[in-house]
Amino acid sequence: MQLSIIVPVYNEEESIPHLYDRLVPPLERKGLEFEVILVNDGSRDSSGRLLDELADRDERIKVVHLRRNYGQTAGMMAGFRHASGKVIVAMDGDLQNDPEDIPRLLEKLDEGYDVVSGWRRDRKDATFSRTLPSRLANALISYVSRVDLHDYGCTLKAYRYEVLRDVRLYGEMHRFIPIHAVWEGARVAEIEVQHHPRRFGQSKYNLSRVQRVLLDLILIRFMDKALDRPIQYFGRIGLNTLFFAFLVGLVAIYLRLFEHVAFIQTPLPLLVALLMLSGLMFLSFGLVAELLMRVYFEAKSGGVSYSVARTRNLDATQATE
Repeated sequence: MQLSIIVPVYNEEESIPHLYDRLVPPLERKGLEFEVILVNDGSRDSSGRLLDELADRDERIKVVHLRRNYGQTAGMMAGFRHASGKVIVAMDGDLQNDPEDIPRLLEKLDEGYDVVSGWRRDRKDATFSRTLPSRLANALISYVSRVDLHDYGCTLKAYRYEVLRDVRLYGEMHRFIPIHAVWEGARVAEIEVQHHPRRFGQSKYNLSRVQRVLLDLILIRFMDKALDRPIQYFGRIGLNTLFFAFLVGLVAIYLRLFEHVAFIQTPLPLLVALLMLSGLMFLSFGLVAELLMRVYFEAKSGGVSYSVARTRNLDATQATE
């Protein structure tokens, strides 16, 4: 299989009838051998039935039904694991991404890149609730990760299969796949893509997701700096804290011996105790994390954060491990 298109779907019953007509013709015109994997992420409307009807209509359309709503990241992970294409393209199912951009992503990929990310430069979303927070988040992510992209939140991206083979996604981590790719030595590019106003339904995104993205960003920073050596990360904090406790203790002793200020007259002894306790806790965290990471790397075979209820046009053995 040349190309796999992954489309997570959640309560998009109005968009689904139009999705096929907009997605398939551009791929057919290019003469591509492709499959479209639609992941029903526990939709509560008639999306599941409509997806099955598309699968009955065209065997290139394959459907994965998840037992409940696990979120976009889990939906994309399910699609990746069932994909058989050499190149995998992810996109949203709300018709805001334009399938006409897919051939352009593939052309950029052919220039020698491993990941090509879409950039919604002219974004058709609410400015204050969506666009502005997204720009701030993208700037922060680029600064922390040192991977300079304008639009991490754009689902429309093209990946070589090798980049995704060992990726395990949780939380809101799907937007950080380019960062994982760079860690593994991949070449990442970005091109401008079209973005259309939402025609049907309501957006699943709101400002509450910003907090989850920020927390995942902290995790990304930790994984970048200390995933394979957590004792160095926590241990450094612990040793610095203990050293600071030592300095505060010296100040308390100086005041007692030369200024005749009793220990009980200052909060310094209490501060020393708190700092020593914190330092020992950080060292303990480092030791425990070191053991956990060793178990993780030795047993790294990849659990998943979702459960598949049933599939259409997919063999039971087709899910890649």
